[in-house]
Amino acid sequence: MNKTKKLIRNLILFFALIILTFSIILKDQDVSQIFNILGTVKKEYILIAIGCMCIYIICDAINIGRTLKALKEKSTFLRNIKYSLIGFFFSSVTPAASGGQPMQIYYMHKEKISVASSTLALLINLTCVQIVTISVALFSLIFNYQYLNKFLVGFFILGITLNSSALALLLISILSKRMTRGLINITIKILRLFKVKNIDDKQEKLENELKKYQDSSEYIKTNKLVILKNLVTTYTQYIVYYSISYWVYCSFGLSGHTAFEIITMQSVLYATVSGIPSPGAVGVSEGGYLAIFETVFPGTILNSAMLLTRGVNFYLFVAISAIIVIINAMREKQQQENEIYEIEEKE
Repeated sequence: MNKTKKLIRNLILFFALIILTFSIILKDQDVSQIFNILGTVKKEYILIAIGCMCIYIICDAINIGRTLKALKEKSTFLRNIKYSLIGFFFSSVTPAASGGQPMQIYYMHKEKISVASSTLALLINLTCVQIVTISVALFSLIFNYQYLNKFLVGFFILGITLNSSALALLLISILSKRMTRGLINITIKILRLFKVKNIDDKQEKLENELKKYQDSSEYIKTNKLVILKNLVTTYTQYIVYYSISYWVYCSFGLSGHTAFEIITMQSVLYATVSGIPSPGAVGVSEGGYLAIFETVFPGTILNSAMLLTRGVNFYLFVAISAIIVIINAMREKQQQENEIYEIEEKE
């Protein structure tokens, strides 16, 4: 019940941010004209853009499945797609994407995948994402620094700093048993300082999970090819994701900017907003898009291009993943009711 209440609060915050963002962006715009412009785009390029988002989800599922297989866990491709969409939804509606991985671990555990293995698989996946986000953004900045105003420069530095800090912690967790144990000890000291109850129980649980985690981590460290394959898949995943802005550009019949230019601009934008702790980076993503792409799209269609890009690479798949979450929850509820019915029948 507490989890449900928390999810409802997050959804309210998520929708409030959407309403606030678009009320600010569109307050001086002729909304009917924007939709008229959207109606004139070339649909084949939008289908390509949607296909790119499908590839993005598939690549994520491939990485999850590959690591689970390396850890001797059983899963199927369709289940991995489901885990990816569940992660996408809960990351989108929770601050700093904090809800994605815990919910993925929860659903994997329900399907007999150990918490230690699912945690490690997702942390390796996240590590690859951080490496790709930072490296592609820094490379892209060489070609696109002139598009960043002082406001965006500050956000870019913040985004890179936060992503780099997260990457450092992830690498420590995966590669260093001593440093991970040190982090646990620091956490316990902080909990003692704030007089949190049941400290000893919490320390024991953390250390037990650390042992399981390190056992799995040792296997991965001796199978570095898994990490390399995941990195290659993640580079493919994010370049395809960044290319959505280019296909939207093409859908308006525009020319003059290359795929390389627009993909690198989008990668800088993603690194700039990905560290902002708002659900789905709503607000900053839309504002950042308008600021970075104002020299790419004519002013008359800039807002339409932003709406279409965010519609494809975010809002559409939030809706799709929400449907998957609802269907899964309904099936889980039905299964629980059947189990209760069977128990009652036996009695």
